[in-house]
Amino acid sequence: MSRPSEENIQQIFDRIAPVYDRFNDLLSLGQHRIWKKMALLWCEPKQGETWIDLCCGSGDMTRLLAKQVAPTGQAIGVDFSKELLAIAASKTKGDPISMQKAIAWRQANVLSLPFDDDYGDGATLSYGLRNVADIPQCLAELHRVLKTGAKVSILDFHRPSDRLVQSFQNFYLDRVVVPLAERFNMTQEYAYIAPSLARFPIGSEQVQLAKSAGFSQAKHYAIASGMMGILVLQK
Repeated sequence: MSRPSEENIQQIFDRIAPVYDRFNDLLSLGQHRIWKKMALLWCEPKQGETWIDLCCGSGDMTRLLAKQVAPTGQAIGVDFSKELLAIAASKTKGDPISMQKAIAWRQANVLSLPFDDDYGDGATLSYGLRNVADIPQCLAELHRVLKTGAKVSILDFHRPSDRLVQSFQNFYLDRVVVPLAERFNMTQEYAYIAPSLARFPIGSEQVQLAKSAGFSQAKHYAIASGMMGILVLQK
């Protein structure tokens, strides 16, 4: 299966926006929230800093960042799906005013970020690197907009090295994800997951790509029995 075009990926995420959160909870049994908090622990955002959450989706990670950098810092959620950004913005209405002021939303392409060089103190990217049209370009652009010493935490699926775990992952995608997508009439929208995972560089390859993009430090941590991974970088 060939890689969908950038426009097609954007349309997919606009279409799945209404069920995005529900699917994430069902497909991970709620574990994605724990994994996002783990990713945040590795990059250590601090009060008063400016952080960028790329491919922010419905804003879970952006809000976690805002709690860390508020009230004087800022967490900027970036996504190319206007539908997901609308949902993300709606979630903050019940948050404390100090946290609402610490959040900004930007519709943009991660391959051409609307920020100056050396702009951010750090960045996060959850379940988005696997879907970008050009991973090296995404990492290079991320490197450009961060200050020297800035940290990055990238959470995504991972292909486990253990054959038994790999078989379970394939079974889960085929027998759980696909039927669930069918129930919501989203079969085509979620059919991209398995092929996108097959194309996605494994941890050691991600490390090399990050170093080629200019990051001085890069380490990949396999979690969830190797089915997920967190790539931690420093400029």
